[in-house]
Amino acid sequence: MKKLILVLAIVGLSAHVHAQEVKASNVPVAVTTAFNQAHQTVREVEWSLKDGNNYEAAYEDGKVNTYVKYDASGNLIDTKVQIPGSDLPAPVLSYVKQNYKEDEVKKAYKITDASGTVTYKAKVKDMHLLFDSKGTFMKAIKK
Repeated sequence: MKKLILVLAIVGLSAHVHAQEVKASNVPVAVTTAFNQAHQTVREVEWSLKDGNNYEAAYEDGKVNTYVKYDASGNLIDTKVQIPGSDLPAPVLSYVKQNYKEDEVKKAYKITDASGTVTYKAKVKDMHLLFDSKGTFMKAIKK
């Protein structure tokens, strides 16, 4: 039982390092204004501070988890939408099958940056795998 509590504490602390929950009242006005203009129908939003200076709005659109990241001036950085792993491009699925034989995609995201460039993220084991819009592997980030 002690080990379980220790593991949960470590996981919670490591998640806290990368994203810190922020009250909506502490989010810069430029950020909330930009978000509200672009997402007028969204009512329930959870804000977090990412990498120390970017703000991410997390909300559920229907049953789809969506994350929108802005810099402190309210400029859109990217939008990340959770997708079923089966919706990843075929080359992504092939890469995972070939390189992570014993594992499967736990979560998948389609990420669109402010200029419209699409990338994909696949979470496998303790890795985040990034791919370009055609499904070509770009890099792996250990989490």
